[in-house]
Amino acid sequence: MNCRSEVLEVTVEARQVEEAMLALLHTILLHRSTGKFHYKKEGTYSIGTVGTLDIDCDFIDFSFVRVSSEELDRVIRKAVSEFKDALSNSGSDGMGQISLEFYQKKKSRWPFSDECIPWEVWSIKVNVVNLANEQERQICREKVGEKLGEKVINVVEVINRHEYLPKMPTQSEVDNVFDTSLKDVQPYLYKITFQITDSLGTSVSTTMRRLIKDTLAL
Repeated sequence: MNCRSEVLEVTVEARQVEEAMLALLHTILLHRSTGKFHYKKEGTYSIGTVGTLDIDCDFIDFSFVRVSSEELDRVIRKAVSEFKDALSNSGSDGMGQISLEFYQKKKSRWPFSDECIPWEVWSIKVNVVNLANEQERQICREKVGEKLGEKVINVVEVINRHEYLPKMPTQSEVDNVFDTSLKDVQPYLYKITFQITDSLGTSVSTTMRRLIKDTLAL
């Protein structure tokens, strides 16, 4: 099986990291989740509904839609919080990447553990910049909102392509394809990982500062 790989890149101020990551990860998971399966008998099932919530960001001029499941939100927030803290501890300027990998399990014979086979990976590269004053922060607030809007459209376009998805499982195999641990939603099996780079490339920082200065000059 070929694993699809998509890369998104955002440049943000430190206080915007959490909201930007939540917006993108929740957007992807919204389209990679279903309602809970309710099996009547093997091969026959109904699918529950997926509730949604509109979320307004505090530090970015942006709103996004997420699955209303508080359980799923807690899991995503915990991973994003750990990523944000690691970025913060790396220094005032930082670069990192957080990845959302979807996979399915392939049962192995005893005594071997099940094999996890990835079928789609989203990597979000994050560049953190420092800004000099409140005027620059306000411009950054608007520009990051515009960029996030573009990224969300990109995510939806990619997901709407007719490409590989794991086939709907039988009741006995549902745990090989979906995370069934949540009570109100059923995302495809996934894991979130991240890595941090010590310093930010000057080209990224310079690009954001040039963007802000060009806006100030208007």
